Amino acid sequence: MPTSRTGRPPVRRAGRPPAGVPRDNPVRRLYLRARKAWDRPLTAYYLILGGSLLITVLGLVMVYSASQITALQLSLPGSYFFRKQFLAALIGGVLLFAASRMPVKLHRALAYPILAGAVFMMILVQVPGIGLSVNGNQNWISLGGSFQIQPSEFGKLALVLWGADLLARKQDKRLLTQWKHMLVPLVPAAFMLLGLIMLGGDMGTAIILTAILFGLLWLAGAPTRLFVGVLSVALAIGFLLIKTSPNRMSRLACIGATEPGPHDTCWQAVHGIYALASGGLFGSGLGASVEKWGQLPEAHTDFIFAITGEELGLAGTLSVLALFAALGYAGIRVAGRTEDPFVRYAAGGVTTWITAQAVINIGAVLGLLPIAGVPLPLFSYGGSALLPTMFAIGLLIAFAREDPAARAALAMRQPRFGRKRGAVRESARAAGPRRWNTMRRRASAARSSGER
Repeated sequence: MPTSRTGRPPVRRAGRPPAGVPRDNPVRRLYLRARKAWDRPLTAYYLILGGSLLITVLGLVMVYSASQITALQLSLPGSYFFRKQFLAALIGGVLLFAASRMPVKLHRALAYPILAGAVFMMILVQVPGIGLSVNGNQNWISLGGSFQIQPSEFGKLALVLWGADLLARKQDKRLLTQWKHMLVPLVPAAFMLLGLIMLGGDMGTAIILTAILFGLLWLAGAPTRLFVGVLSVALAIGFLLIKTSPNRMSRLACIGATEPGPHDTCWQAVHGIYALASGGLFGSGLGASVEKWGQLPEAHTDFIFAITGEELGLAGTLSVLALFAALGYAGIRVAGRTEDPFVRYAAGGVTTWITAQAVINIGAVLGLLPIAGVPLPLFSYGGSALLPTMFAIGLLIAFAREDPAARAALAMRQPRFGRKRGAVRESARAAGPRRWNTMRRRASAARSSGER
């Protein structure tokens, strides 16, 4: 080999690529880097934690902006609804942290107590003198003063936990191959909850509960004919309930309406479209909504997405949609990459719950679906809806942390608060075999959790 004057071998310089060979594309480089970051074991953990916190904080801001006029019209301080929502968010944050730190066994142990408590409170709603009627629906219990609770919101969490525990135990015994074990007692218990909810006239919450039931059956591998059979029964009951109620028929008739119509039956739906249309690309500015000045009913609850579009514009609404899409993707990823059947059913049930409720709320505001009267999860005003939802988010965080690769990656983070590196290494060994060398480089060992 020829040498240079210094005695060292000459350095070979990379020549230009031959003609016809494309150079390194910066767009492709960016895509590969984003894909590598997207595929890390902590991606779902950070998406769930960060996405839910951003939705909650933005929801607090919009509740404060959208509820000021309503509070003043009721001779209340302008920050009245915001303070109540902020208090609920603080309590929900404690529930989220507690749920995220609980082991899976404790979550399963809580399934039956939560179900029994939800059923008991939903029965109390129908007791005269205890249950309250709000906007024509008998589904509230007074806690004293201005505080109320809606037990049907906790029925969603109860169905997710109890249904996931039930299906997981039956899968361990290999009973889900028989249709009777797949349906009984899951479907009768869900219909019992639906019946208690419909006694109060809250069809919106009943639709969400039905979506959770179908999500659990789909995750359990229900055959198509069985799935279609249950869906047909639910659609028949829903059609009968809508047909026999003039109020529900009027809501169905307001889909795609552009005028309030006779007797202003479509007033809320039309003014929701007006709010979105007047927002433009970047909105009229935070606090500058016109529709919240008495034109749009329920501006801080069911139609807060319309006020968001008016004040923050298309950019604000797309940001909210992107956050919910990221949250839904992370939930699906957690459910799809676990070997624990309870985690798969519970994560899938929570994801179905939040995604279906967001789609129904936003679809109603856009005029694509009938107004169902359900809040936007983590975003709309309402402590009864916020508390169980934040506990459910804590479940997803706990499940995302349970993945062996995620536990190893969390243990390999930089030590804080005086922790020694030796302790970090010991915790990493206790978490299982090392899956990642660093946060930027994959280990060659295969992951039992399905990470790839």
